[in-house]
Amino acid sequence: MRARRLIAAASVAALGVLSLAACGKSAPDVAAYVGDTSWSTARVDEIYDDLQAKYGEAVRQEASQAGATPSPDQLRSSVTRQDVLNLLISLELGKRVAAAKNVQVPDQVSPEELQQGLRVPAAAEYTRLWGEWIDVSQALSQQLPLAEQLSDDAVMAVYRAIAKTGAIDGGLSVDQVRQAFGDGGFVRAASALSAALQEEAERADIAVNPRFRTVGVPSVVSTGQALVFYSLPYIDQNGPVTDISTPEPLPSAEPAETAGTDS
Repeated sequence: MRARRLIAAASVAALGVLSLAACGKSAPDVAAYVGDTSWSTARVDEIYDDLQAKYGEAVRQEASQAGATPSPDQLRSSVTRQDVLNLLISLELGKRVAAAKNVQVPDQVSPEELQQGLRVPAAAEYTRLWGEWIDVSQALSQQLPLAEQLSDDAVMAVYRAIAKTGAIDGGLSVDQVRQAFGDGGFVRAASALSAALQEEAERADIAVNPRFRTVGVPSVVSTGQALVFYSLPYIDQNGPVTDISTPEPLPSAEPAETAGTDS
């Protein structure tokens, strides 16, 4: 699928890297802090386990109708705990920016509209949170001033993240990507939202448990036929929330290379 077919549905790319300030936030059972808001690792597990259970049941029902028996691997969604945390952090930051700028966020995107692209049932909390996030990110993108110039780094960061999903061709040059992206409207919107999220993240004093990989911003584009969900990194883990120098992996931790995260 060629890049020129991609149309932004909601694309968020915080392209700058933020330092995470621990500031005494060292509870090993906390996944992340954003200001006075925090999520425990148990909360992340709750959302993750819910989506996996609902996904598995949906696969079983579909397979049963076809007279087939799904394998254990087929009963597991590719969504990871990292994807869950990415969504929680970005949604919190986005809501804070919207409140600060008095941006009204309409309730427009339903879980039912996303379940096919996400490959997660609409009844899962994860799908509902995605709907909230797209509402917030779209509302902000419509209000924030667009970047006048797009650097090659900004364009290629978005391109490489989408290419990792296999939705567009890899190996294109900067000139080819710029031609494929046209005026780069969705990259401009992404850059503007990136700047707003970065400012809020610095103000809110973010800290992320080193058990999780680099935090990324959930993003989605439309090919005109389907939605493509991907993630762009924007916060690295220079400032862990725990003082464990070599943390033990989370129970049932995903492999190092997982869908929905960037290395």
